[in-house]
Amino acid sequence: MNRYRITKHPILEIPEKNIVAFTWNGEKLTGCDGEMISSALFANGIHIFGHHHKDNSPQGMFCANGQCSQCLVIADGLAVKSCMTPLRDGTVVQSVEGLPKLPEDDSIPQINEVPVKDVEVLIIGGGPAGLTAAIELGKLGVTTLIVDDKDRLGGKLVLQTHKFFGSVEDSYAGIRGFEIAKILEEEVCKLDSVEVWLNTVAVAVFSDKIIGVVRNNQYRKIKSQKLLVATGAREKMLSFPGNTLPGVYGAGAFQTLVNRDLVKSSNRVLVVGGGNVGLIAGYHAIQAGIEVVALVEALPQVGGYKVHADKLKRLGVPIFTRHTVTDANGSDQVESVTIARLDKHWKVMPGTHKTFEVDTLLVAVGLAEVNEFYLKAKQWGMDVFCAGDSQEIAEASAAMFTGKIKGFQIAQTLGIDVGPMPKEWDEKATILKSKAGREDRKKPPLKEDGVFPVFHCYQEVPCNPCTSVCPIGAIRTENDEITGLPYMVDLESCTGCASCIAVCPGLCVSLVDYREDPEHPLVTLPYEIWREHVNIGQKVPVTDIDGAVLGYYPVEKVSTRKKYPGTLLVKVKVDKAVAKSVVGIWVQERQVEPSTIYEKEIPPDDAVVCRCERITAGEIKAAIQQGVRDMNQLKALTRAGMGACGSKICRPMIWRIFKEEGIPLTTVTDSVDRPLFVEVPIGVLAGVK
Repeated sequence: MNRYRITKHPILEIPEKNIVAFTWNGEKLTGCDGEMISSALFANGIHIFGHHHKDNSPQGMFCANGQCSQCLVIADGLAVKSCMTPLRDGTVVQSVEGLPKLPEDDSIPQINEVPVKDVEVLIIGGGPAGLTAAIELGKLGVTTLIVDDKDRLGGKLVLQTHKFFGSVEDSYAGIRGFEIAKILEEEVCKLDSVEVWLNTVAVAVFSDKIIGVVRNNQYRKIKSQKLLVATGAREKMLSFPGNTLPGVYGAGAFQTLVNRDLVKSSNRVLVVGGGNVGLIAGYHAIQAGIEVVALVEALPQVGGYKVHADKLKRLGVPIFTRHTVTDANGSDQVESVTIARLDKHWKVMPGTHKTFEVDTLLVAVGLAEVNEFYLKAKQWGMDVFCAGDSQEIAEASAAMFTGKIKGFQIAQTLGIDVGPMPKEWDEKATILKSKAGREDRKKPPLKEDGVFPVFHCYQEVPCNPCTSVCPIGAIRTENDEITGLPYMVDLESCTGCASCIAVCPGLCVSLVDYREDPEHPLVTLPYEIWREHVNIGQKVPVTDIDGAVLGYYPVEKVSTRKKYPGTLLVKVKVDKAVAKSVVGIWVQERQVEPSTIYEKEIPPDDAVVCRCERITAGEIKAAIQQGVRDMNQLKALTRAGMGACGSKICRPMIWRIFKEEGIPLTTVTDSVDRPLFVEVPIGVLAGVK
């Protein structure tokens, strides 16, 4: 096997896979049958997939989701996105050097009539929202077709190794994302009226209300009475010099590599973006055996859940708020990343630069709705619905519930007698989509005998699985609301079962047990990293909520729960004085210090905004300063947005530049979308076999 494969993981099982041979620029390599070509290349230590024809800049991978064209390669003579093209035995893969040549083929193709498939409901996207909608419709016998561009159902759930927030009843709280994907898939497969097309890319919505898709390189047409768009979100990008170097990629791409394809893509990473996506990606990196040197957030505080940030702090990851990335450095790929502090006007403060030696920069600065199919269908007057991140960016728990609601509403519009929708559904959806609320750092109980849990979650978020798993019903949330902070109704009633610790998604519950030795109580902690770091008898560094090491104490016992096998329950004997403050176990004991020398400051206008055409921020600013207020004119003048991705990546950054230049966005004309939202070989559209 390749040296960059992940061969052990604290949460994920390592499956057996068929090994196949392929060539890369004539060199014989091996990979796993059916995995994406990009993952096979990464597993062989290859991160540069070619060089751009304009400036010979190295090209690698950014999104791993088919949204950009950064990972283009030539496979068996055709230019393809390596992140969306499966590897097969004998595949001949070549790097793209300059402009790819068209394949030489003088044969006369056989043109075939493309059939039209009629269904009651078409769902584009087999992620959390699409699956729960299909389940609602399938239970009612509605003929439903799900199309998804991946080789398995689940969407981003497949990439999530952490336990979910929300409630046990409505959003599988306490269960890991990839396990939820399997549960939903099994439910869908039981429904006779639901059909699934995998490896199927939706490419366009036409004025005759036909949806065009490409399934296993064959073009198909679908006509549905109702259309549900559940296509999720795409990652946003930052503008800074070096932002297109191989090694700079979205957090979702990173999770795809390490959690779905089990490829160790990096050795040392820096994360920019303190929302839940960035915080969780940092945690996943540590689980995969990758060092996280820091997380950077421009706001005064992280935007994601505090418990996610606390997990990173307790594992030894420093979080720099009011900081941003100024540039990524390296010739062919990332070798270091420089950050700097921001003042109250969001300007970089001179003399505050720090440079970290890393090989990867994870960009997690927000998501944008993939809603072009919905907007175009609305334009053509179709009966179309939208759910999940395509409708509104929120947590996957919210996406599952909104999918359920949309499935119910679609059934109503089909004339099925389902009665009125329960009024509490909308209320639950609103709660699950809510952002983190107020913080209230409560003091631990004064009690110093017996056994009882200490709750270290001090921020209101929609989460209450601990109330569901307590066998004696002794845990409640404030005002009995899902966002209320948890507490024990009666500390004396606790049996010490530790179920609340095992289920907690935030890993923010500890169990203090004074029964054996009141002066040196046992504290049970949740732990999801490496088992060899917590061997019995080993002294481990334990931390408080902020990641400060409280001391080194011996491990007395390690156990687990059958229902939550990835969460180890580690019993540590500690001093009485720190017992109620202990929250976690420090993993990254070696402090990662930034370089003290910052040798250069690259002008920010050198940052590439349009990856496909290599158009810089400076070029776009110059056009705006000359009076351009139309994105279509900007495209004609600079080629920004003219590349293969169809402006999916650069458009949000261009809007931001207009705003930074002081141009009212109401005076700017948006660009016209292409008829096809995804690139398709013309022969496929013609039905060529």
